[in-house]
Amino acid sequence: MMLKNVIRTTLAAAAVAALGLAGAAGAQDIKSIKVGYAISKTGPNAGGAATTNIPQYEMWVKEVNARGGLMLKSLGRRVPIEVVEYDDRSSSEEAVRAVERLITQDKVDLLFPPWGTGINLAVGPVFNKYGYPQLAFSAVTDKAPELAKRWPNSFWFLGTSKQYIDALSALLEQARKDGKINGNIAMVSISDGFGIDLANAARPGFAKAGFKVVYDKSYPIGTQDMSPLLAEAARSGADTFVAFSYPPDTFALTEQAKVTSFAPKVMFLGVGTFFSMFPDKFGPGVEGIISFGGWAPNNQALLDYAKRHREMFKRGPDLWGAAIGYSSLQMLEQAIERVGKIDRAAIVKELQTGTFDTLIGKIKLVDNMPKDAFPLIGQWQKGFYAGVAPAGPPAAQLVIPKPPWN
Repeated sequence: MMLKNVIRTTLAAAAVAALGLAGAAGAQDIKSIKVGYAISKTGPNAGGAATTNIPQYEMWVKEVNARGGLMLKSLGRRVPIEVVEYDDRSSSEEAVRAVERLITQDKVDLLFPPWGTGINLAVGPVFNKYGYPQLAFSAVTDKAPELAKRWPNSFWFLGTSKQYIDALSALLEQARKDGKINGNIAMVSISDGFGIDLANAARPGFAKAGFKVVYDKSYPIGTQDMSPLLAEAARSGADTFVAFSYPPDTFALTEQAKVTSFAPKVMFLGVGTFFSMFPDKFGPGVEGIISFGGWAPNNQALLDYAKRHREMFKRGPDLWGAAIGYSSLQMLEQAIERVGKIDRAAIVKELQTGTFDTLIGKIKLVDNMPKDAFPLIGQWQKGFYAGVAPAGPPAAQLVIPKPPWN
């Protein structure tokens, strides 16, 4: 009986050793780190995704692979990145299905986020269910602090709607006190998570700053005839026009405002205002238009990044989420290399607690969001999209009124 037990123990030990050797061999045989994403390549969100998200993914993968890949200390070598991607067709339902497929069928090691607030909210439960870090850098929501607690693997790099409304309200309040504008605001918003969240924050935020929203209208995704909205805004008597819009409607609003000579003293437009093709299309007419984000002209790392972006894509980056998105990927890279292996729980922990060097500066997240890391409001001024309401000292002063269309 004793001999049989010895034999069993020896065989068990041999089996464990064999499994260990097989595991070590399997680890050494890793040829690539598989990264997946579902993104809007068609549909109304395609323009935003192609401008803000996709170039950051392609540039980062190219630059990491040019260095030989990600350094994994557990293997003692660099491992290149392999990409699997799907078109979510600007549909939340399709995005959820595609992310599930990337995880369960393609077995990706890491996931990149989709474009837009609504779709990021839709796929959040799937990222969380499987423990993948979600680096949302094209989503703004006041739910971000709550979501970071509910989904601790989610990171909300653009912050909350209230932060932007507070910054914009402070600018407008000072302009009203200086006698540059009246106390009325005309507001339109897209009927999507982005527009709804910002409009909900804006109503009390503007009221607190002493403004009256005299026109308040939402419109469905895909709306291209903005002339009725602009006509009503013009008749409202408001000096300030605010649109929480997505790229197709931002361009439509601008084009139709120009045609109808609608030029309020303050014109705040949404996503697309800070795209490189915006001044390409509208030329000097963009002067004085305000939106999210903005750059400081003296950040050499940003200027170098913009040069690389132009060389690779034949156009400049967007001047809000793009650089923040690339910075989030730099953080991911540093977190992986500190952990030394693809251990998603450990990577999430490092992202939550570490300090990272990025092209927009040093970032340490607070409650899974950056704090005081970049301008919140920008304005086109003499061909440069300048930050006018950053968390720190402004890079430029807000110019009012917006010049008439030429």
